[in-house]
Amino acid sequence: MLKAGFKLSDKPLPQTPEEIEKEWFLNVYTGRGDSMVQLTWRAIVMGWFLGGFMSLSNLYIGLKTGWGLGVAITSCILSFTIWKSLRKLFPRLLKTDFTILENNAMQSTASAAGYSTGGTLVSAISAYLLVNGVHIPYGLLTAWIFFLAILGVSLAIPMKRQMINVEQLKFPSGIAAAETLKSLHGMADVSSEHAEVTSADAAKDSARALFAAGSLGAVIAILRDALEWIPAQLYIFGSRLGQYTIAFDNSVLLVAAGAIMGFRVAWSIMLGAVLCWGVFTPWMHSLGIIEELTYKSMVSWTLWGGAACMVTSGLLSFGLQWRTALRAFSGISAIFSKREKVRDPIQEKMDAIEVPGSWFMIGMTVGGIGVVYIINAYFGVAVWMAVLAIIMSFFLALVACRATGETDTTPIGAMGKITQLFYGAIAPRQMNVNLMTACVTAGVADSASDLLIDLKSGYRLGANPRLQFLAQFMGIFAGTAVIVPAFYLIVPNVDVLGSDKFPAPAAQVWASVAKLLSNGFTSLHVSARWALVIGGVIGIIIPLLEKAFPNKRKYIPSAMGLGLSWTFHFWYALSMFLGGLIALILEKKKPAIAEKYTIASASGIIAGESLMGVFITLLFAMGWLGG
Repeated sequence: MLKAGFKLSDKPLPQTPEEIEKEWFLNVYTGRGDSMVQLTWRAIVMGWFLGGFMSLSNLYIGLKTGWGLGVAITSCILSFTIWKSLRKLFPRLLKTDFTILENNAMQSTASAAGYSTGGTLVSAISAYLLVNGVHIPYGLLTAWIFFLAILGVSLAIPMKRQMINVEQLKFPSGIAAAETLKSLHGMADVSSEHAEVTSADAAKDSARALFAAGSLGAVIAILRDALEWIPAQLYIFGSRLGQYTIAFDNSVLLVAAGAIMGFRVAWSIMLGAVLCWGVFTPWMHSLGIIEELTYKSMVSWTLWGGAACMVTSGLLSFGLQWRTALRAFSGISAIFSKREKVRDPIQEKMDAIEVPGSWFMIGMTVGGIGVVYIINAYFGVAVWMAVLAIIMSFFLALVACRATGETDTTPIGAMGKITQLFYGAIAPRQMNVNLMTACVTAGVADSASDLLIDLKSGYRLGANPRLQFLAQFMGIFAGTAVIVPAFYLIVPNVDVLGSDKFPAPAAQVWASVAKLLSNGFTSLHVSARWALVIGGVIGIIIPLLEKAFPNKRKYIPSAMGLGLSWTFHFWYALSMFLGGLIALILEKKKPAIAEKYTIASASGIIAGESLMGVFITLLFAMGWLGG
């Protein structure tokens, strides 16, 4: 019998979308997705629990570094280990393990709760606080985050069948989460007759590494933040250099972050930090341009060059991916075109498990009305501007999701900056309009890409996409319920942002762009204007070098890394560099150990220290610790 889509010579023939979907349905979904338990209350509750806690982790590390870390893989390992432990403790009550598709649904819920609901809090929302000096009211911010997340996950619905089913975009993080689940559950590739392999020991080793590393991170946070037995920074380079933040940070969290981000970004951050804090900041202070050696005073000058480098590089990289953008826009007709009515029973079954278009319309209506009402009534954005922001969000999210599928990088910053520049032109000198419309674009792109990453995992495992969408949607409630009150407790006032503990580099960049578009270049010191120009030029040169010399990319600094280093302390850069270096040495010397333990250990450290750091911060905020 001939395989679908092949000649006798096995040379691939073009397949129609229906043929591609049928092949997946018969070879992957049938035998697992149509019979295995998937969406259950225990999966949702576990996802709520893990996602809620990990949203605190992302809030903590986001306010420190401006980075956000996916939670899917970590939540899979934690869920598997926690449930196994609970079954040993309560064997009569908990009689069955999670199925692989149950854990897949769980990671969708956890991912929505832990990542997609809080992304804008460390960027646009914190920037709003920096610009206005006061918080958005609690109830208003809760509603804003909720409706924005609904809008984002709804916009992903029409993209899924085109990008995942038909075009088979990779979404590497989604594949990694699927492979992690296969390893944990002792499954071979789903296409090989669902054969089982003996990988239970590997799963246990990864889980042990994650928990051990998490314990280490938690202990360091307790010793440093609660007991104050060790100082936050060690001034190993001398107190004079310490005034310029050139010191060693007693945190393993950022070392772990450096291990995950890779050596290229890590050494780029270190290079930028040496230039910023070791050369230019002392120079500007000696000239009297930087008047005080406080972090806020110094970063008020340094961030302009760094922000310009990140903005121009992000926009140019986006522009250089014009083929990606063109394919995204050319696929709109395919996304919304109605399929011809067919009597093929397999195609009808396929349609029955996909998320229906009516859900897209309901989500767009509810989310769109909520966003337009809030942004108009409370932030002074005209209704037509609000509607235009949502329309822009669809097209920019379309491109951002495709970029995620092809490169595993979601250009959230670039999406926000495009909107900021556009509204800076049509609504000049209106900073809140500028920030909140860009918040819509970034938030929608963030939530949509997160859902597609999760749906890719489900596609690889043979999950029911409709049930997985519901799991992702359920996560919005837990994420919003946890992240918003935590944000108010951790950041009680504007003075916290830009402090040594929470420099909030992403928010600084968003706020600086809004202020620049509002006040113009003349409000800046001439040296800051030169830094802005030079940083912008460097941000243009680096992507062009990457394009011209793709084989030499590892020797070309990361523009994002260079720019980011000018927005936070030197000691953060040093920690990240050490983490990247350790991971590189381990990868070269012991590749098998590196592959097995690096991500698990780094994820554990980040989860352990950040969660304990958040817990201690909340205890101080509530007056249960300290004077």
